Order: sequence, then structure tokens, then C-alpha cells
Amino acid sequence: MKHILEILTHPDNIPIVGLLVAIVVFLVIAFKQAIRHDRLLKEGKKEEMYREMIK
Repeated sequence: MKHILEILTHPDNIPIVGLLVAIVVFLVIAFKQAIRHDRLLKEGKKEEMYREMIK
């Protein structure tokens, strides 16, 4: 574990680690939105989904 932390905290690798964290965060947000929109479509609330998308 010590070696992994040493590699991750090396100054050259910090931006790469930050990008990976950002990708994971935005993927989670996108999947949550997709699930919410799917539920709205199943309930027949297409207009509500559209309003949420253009916020």
C-alpha cells in the first residue's frame, strides 16, 4: 500500500488521479439522472422530464 500511495502522490501523477476522480463523479451524476428520467418516462411524465432537462 505504501508503494501505491507513493506513486499516486508523485507530482506528475496528481493531475491524472484528479481526472480519474472527476470522471467517476460525473459518471455517478449522469447515471442518477438517467435513472430518474427513466422513472419519469415509465410514469408517463414526459413533460416533467423535459422541464428537468432544460433547467
